[in-house]
Amino acid sequence: MTPVAVMLSYRLGGADGVAVEARKWEWALHELGFRVRRVAGELDDGLRPDDTWLPFLAIDPVEGSVPDAGALAASLAGADLVVVENLCSLPINPEASTLTADVLTDHRGAVVFHHHDLPWQRAGLVSPDGIPPHRPNSLHATVNDYSRMQLKRRGFHATTIRNSFDLDPTLGDREGTRIAFGFAPDELVLLQPARAIPRKNVPAAVEFATQLAKHESRPVRLWITGPAEDGYDIVFARILADAAIPITVGRAHSASDAYAAADLVVYPSTWEGFGNPVIESIAHRRPIAVGSYPVLDELKAFGVKLLSIDDPEEAKAWLRAPRPEILEANVERVRPHCSLPDLPARLATALSNAGWDV
Repeated sequence: MTPVAVMLSYRLGGADGVAVEARKWEWALHELGFRVRRVAGELDDGLRPDDTWLPFLAIDPVEGSVPDAGALAASLAGADLVVVENLCSLPINPEASTLTADVLTDHRGAVVFHHHDLPWQRAGLVSPDGIPPHRPNSLHATVNDYSRMQLKRRGFHATTIRNSFDLDPTLGDREGTRIAFGFAPDELVLLQPARAIPRKNVPAAVEFATQLAKHESRPVRLWITGPAEDGYDIVFARILADAAIPITVGRAHSASDAYAAADLVVYPSTWEGFGNPVIESIAHRRPIAVGSYPVLDELKAFGVKLLSIDDPEEAKAWLRAPRPEILEANVERVRPHCSLPDLPARLATALSNAGWDV
């Protein structure tokens, strides 16, 4: 009989990092022979026939929704494996996190807690007791060694399964995307592929673009995929109004189109659980100027060449004399660590090491 896996999260099917990686794990589980269904508070790509929508699990629950342990337990019934995507890792809806941990205590199947972020990594976030849960018959998987070691110090045994990427992606539509967004043919487009929230450090991206514009003969435009979230709307609107360079906000049809249309990627984040755009920009053969956050050191340890958000002159020199051989070398240095075709085998090894048949 085909084993059943359930992907369980606050939000699935969207463009945020957790949802993007959950989609890759879903594919990997299919490759391993699982039938996969989804349970979430939001399903941003629409409901599939075997999805379960439980609005009380959402980051911002629908008004009037009531937490229902019975409904959650019923949605997990028959699952041989439950993959909990950040729901019991980062308690941004503490009631949903706690209820989920309680329900999983009585669930008979195996559980993977896929940790993208942890509560003590977010300033001001208070975690309820039991989050993350200490639960028998469970595997704790982190997306980086930084979190794995923090969990170890708190009495958890965890394994690192880094985020995975197609490192030879289909090229996007550069010309069509630039036309659609109104970019002039001679404009130098700097892409910040991020929501506008405080830790994405939008002011640093604006400052970098402004300084680069002072040294560039071509007009410079900053493109932020957005939108503003987490109450950042007013601050973001002020940043846009005060900027000395033009700023475009909006998502392209696909990530491939966005990277194709851009000339340089900027990523000044102060905290990321992983930082997918760093590897995505490498995969799409685009130079990227980065800031500093703890996990970035793990990615740099692969030996990749990245530009600095603090050095516009370095970026100017690169744009004046591109080095495609360095971009190709970056891909090969990342490949042993983050290649999507390797994910099913890496996941199978982790499940087997946990004592489960796959």
